[in-house]
Amino acid sequence: MKKSIIQTEVSGRKVLVRCDLNVPMEAGKISDDTRIMASLPTIRYLLEHGASVILMSHLGRPKGLPKAEFTLRPVAEKLAELLGRDVVFVPSSEVVDDEVREKAAALQPGRVMLLENLRFRAEEEANDPDFAKALAELGNLFVNDAFGTAHRAHASTAGITAFLPAVCGLLIEKELKFLGDALETPGRPLVAILGGSKVGDKIGVIESLIRKADKVIIGGGMAYTFLKANGGRIGNSLVEEDKLALARSLQKEAEKNGVELLLPVDNKIGDAFDAGCDTQIADAMGIPDGWMGMDIGPKTITLFTEAIRDAATVIWNGPMGVFEFPAFEEGTRAIARAMAESGGITIIGGGDSAAAVTQFGLADSMSHISTGGGASMEFLEGKTLPGVDALLDA
Repeated sequence: MKKSIIQTEVSGRKVLVRCDLNVPMEAGKISDDTRIMASLPTIRYLLEHGASVILMSHLGRPKGLPKAEFTLRPVAEKLAELLGRDVVFVPSSEVVDDEVREKAAALQPGRVMLLENLRFRAEEEANDPDFAKALAELGNLFVNDAFGTAHRAHASTAGITAFLPAVCGLLIEKELKFLGDALETPGRPLVAILGGSKVGDKIGVIESLIRKADKVIIGGGMAYTFLKANGGRIGNSLVEEDKLALARSLQKEAEKNGVELLLPVDNKIGDAFDAGCDTQIADAMGIPDGWMGMDIGPKTITLFTEAIRDAATVIWNGPMGVFEFPAFEEGTRAIARAMAESGGITIIGGGDSAAAVTQFGLADSMSHISTGGGASMEFLEGKTLPGVDALLDA
């Protein structure tokens, strides 16, 4: 485990906190403040324990250039509203300049400051040591609480740890506990549900989970590659022809490990990739030409949800179909509902699955929703996360 702020004396210290405040924006307004809300426990803990807090984050992809639409000013205003106190913000295109240094030096315990978008500087993603040092010189303790960027070795996540003692915040601590326990000491049966469009995106995760899970459920677009590999007719469904042999070998590996790999037995199909297309239910191995699989069917929903209800631990990443179209949301909704009703530990691996459980009003019924889609996937693969690896051990 990594050392956290709970195990660190923070009173009177100037603490640099890397948060994930990369919120969606529409017309200059924050459209979803989930990531800001997830950062609040760490910020509040530090303030309540006598620290002065300097927050850092990126927003969007400005590609190393200061662009007005990616300023963190709206985030500073939202933070001030949620914290009930002023948040010092300097809209510097340099991120760190003389005014920023002056304001940081004058920041008193119980006060908060937010730096401008880190990715206004190309040096951030390049993990430039000079930029990391410039950030580090603003404080005397570094806290990483941005799980969403923990799989990136950037100046503000990894480089900075060469210059300051580095510990994790409450959010990363929670992520590591839930995901780590699910992989290392899970309640069993452990059921892993993988959806989404491409097998290629999740090879490492599948390979890892067929060594650790009791059951692996494959749905979403990538299921059709498995179905075709097994001799099925999949019509116009999404398929990765270059992954057919891999799909066969993954199934053999699962069988060798005694892991049950569940595939759809029926699908809800459409005659076009369109919300208003004609639909019907088809056997998963016999989708007609001119039709494409867009969701799992009713028999598959029963098969998959029964596996979930028997599980002690469930990890889910990736929707079962095109849930953005109402006609094809039922499979994803049924998985979310079964997890919400489960008596086991339920973990959502970020990304589209997190969006789905929120859309269906079931987010509060899950044990844990990861804030990092890419980071959670790499963690589940067993990869080292640079932003976590660089922190002090407990």
